[in-house]
Amino acid sequence: MTELQPAGGPIGGAQSLGQSSLRTGAATRSEAKLVPEGGTRLVDAADRPGSTSNAKPVSAIASGAPVFMFSGQGSQKPGMGADLFAVEEVRATFACASDVLGFDVADLVLNAEPEKLNDTRNAQPALCALSVAVARALMARGVEPAAVLGFSLGQVSALAVSGMLADEATFALVKARSELMAEAAAAHPGAMSALLKADEDAVQALCDECAEGDVLVPANFNCPGQIVVAGTPEAVERAEAAWAAAGKRSSRLATSGAFHSPLMASAAEGMAAYLENVEFSEPRVPLICNVTAAPLSAADARESLVRHLTSPVRFDASVAALAAAGADTFVEVGFGGVLANLVKRIDKTATRACVQDRASFDALLAAQAAPDSE
Repeated sequence: MTELQPAGGPIGGAQSLGQSSLRTGAATRSEAKLVPEGGTRLVDAADRPGSTSNAKPVSAIASGAPVFMFSGQGSQKPGMGADLFAVEEVRATFACASDVLGFDVADLVLNAEPEKLNDTRNAQPALCALSVAVARALMARGVEPAAVLGFSLGQVSALAVSGMLADEATFALVKARSELMAEAAAAHPGAMSALLKADEDAVQALCDECAEGDVLVPANFNCPGQIVVAGTPEAVERAEAAWAAAGKRSSRLATSGAFHSPLMASAAEGMAAYLENVEFSEPRVPLICNVTAAPLSAADARESLVRHLTSPVRFDASVAALAAAGADTFVEVGFGGVLANLVKRIDKTATRACVQDRASFDALLAAQAAPDSE
């Protein structure tokens, strides 16, 4: 059972540091960045699909300051991050997760069969633990994020690294979230499909046309030209057929339900009840919210996390807002590299990387440690 594949339905290959143009060793800090591949830099988040006109602006971000991005469910793979368990902070974070969750999360990640790891109740805690662990290890070595951004599940991981929740509270939250979503998916069957060469107006019109009384909504705004819809299986099938009739392609996602749609209403109700007893701190590191593509405050955290389950993921607009604030370096911490690949499609000038194993971990540290050449 998976929530999103990969990370909410982005289509495209993963990108690790080893596959990028990041230079290591004696390279300067400016040389160590991933080389831009041309194109125009996005400067106005309001022009991107899914933006909100009343969103608070993102504070200015210095060039080269990394934005940490947290992988979404669907990116998990047995053995992911195996060679990072020699890092003290990684081991400590997994030990914390195991204490909270009541099972050995490291053993799950390293040894579970794919079917077991892919179960929502296991995939979400496993990915959350790995993402937080990698971020903690980088921060312990002086790599401090200027902002944090998750994709769906990744927003929960971001709560810990932003300082809004302690690690223990984050792992307890992801346990509750995964169980609630799995239950809602079983009770209200649904499907998700990525529409290619899509724009927001066309997708909304498609949903209006094909719903026919069923649930059918835009669920994920991944990047320009790629929007995921979610709804009942019948409505999604009608949308795919209509999209094909218009000469466009779609890709059905291997999900167990219609996530980020009204079919998750029961999960949202359960989340609201759970969060009544959760206290949030103001973020020490700005966290860009999936729901609004704007910085999240402690006062808005409960409402945002509840809405998050039935509202679309606005990843495209979130990256655009960060770029408008000056962010030019995006580092995915977790596994799969899907978010780093999406950043390439949103802002072709941005530096991007994925830290998911020891080689990419060491490469990023080497790049950050290189002296400035200017």
